[in-house]
Parts: sequence; structure tokens; C-alpha cells
Amino acid sequence: MKFLRAYDIDIIKLKDGKHTFRFEVKDEFFRFFEAEDWINGSKVIVKVALNKSVSVIEADFLFEGTVKLTCDRSLEEFDYPLDFKEKIIYKYGPLEQEITEDIFMVTKDTSSINVAQLIYEFILLAIPAKKIHPDYMDEMDDEEFEDEGALVYLSEENEQDELEAKDENPEAPIDPRWEILNKLKKKD
Repeated sequence: MKFLRAYDIDIIKLKDGKHTFRFEVKDEFFRFFEAEDWINGSKVIVKVALNKSVSVIEADFLFEGTVKLTCDRSLEEFDYPLDFKEKIIYKYGPLEQEITEDIFMVTKDTSSINVAQLIYEFILLAIPAKKIHPDYMDEMDDEEFEDEGALVYLSEENEQDELEAKDENPEAPIDPRWEILNKLKKKD
């Protein structure tokens, strides 16, 4: 647990106002969270800007750097750039609990908050599910996505074209189920 203490922010000592903290996320961070099998290296700087007031602490996270991933297609390693922001709100209340995914309740007696788990989750969510080396991004086309069972949406114009084509060719075979319904419709 000594490793996690490096990601503590002592909020009880902070006065109301703005404060900035800086954390480096390197390989040992992902080894601790047992994610080294899919993140092969990293150098990410996380800046946390806290704005403390009487009833709430707003924490703005800024992530900049790279993580080394393995391409799902070629198995080559590549550096995936990270540059994004996240926000967490800590509200003071009677007990410590997670209210929503981005709002936490802490007590007035809470001496520090640990941001290691949040940093890990934010980086994890920023990594794409399908990791493709930048050299192969240009080769990806619509056919590849269709082969993987992607949904294809037809616009109303395409449906209208199909209806018009059926009207132009009345000799086209009709589905027998619809043929019965058409007979009922003609009787009325």
C-alpha cells in the first residue's frame, strides 16, 4: 500500500481555493494494477487541479502522454497518445460513499483522497477496444466492418427506391404471405 500513498492528496491541510498536483504514471503503476499484459509501457503526466470550497471539492484531471499498446492486427507495439480531461466532484456529507461515477461523498474528517484508482480507470477508458497500429489505420475500410457483423442502416430514400422498383415491375414474385393480405385488401 506504500505505492498508493504517492497518489494521495491531503485535503484536510488545504485551504479553500485552487491547488494543483502532478502525478507521473509509469510502468510500475500498471504493474500494481496488474495491467502490464496489455499495456507494455507508459509515460503519462496527470495534472489534478483542485478547487476546494466549504461544501465541495472539484477535481479536474488532465492526462497527457503515451501508453505502449500491442496492435490487435499485426501484434506490433505502438505508442498510443493520451490527451484528455476528466472531472470528479467530492461533496461533504455524513459518510464516505460513491454517489455516481463522477460524484463522491467524503466526510469533513477525511484527511486525504487517493486518486490512483481514478487515474487507472480514466486511462483504461481512454484506450480503444480495438487497438490498431497507426500504420494500418489507412487500410481499414467499410468492408472490414461489414464482415464483423456491423449494422447497416438504410435511409428512407433507399426504402423509397425499393418501393418504386417494385411498382415498376408488377410481375416480380410476391411473397405468399403478402399475397393473401393483398387479396383481403382488394376485397374492401
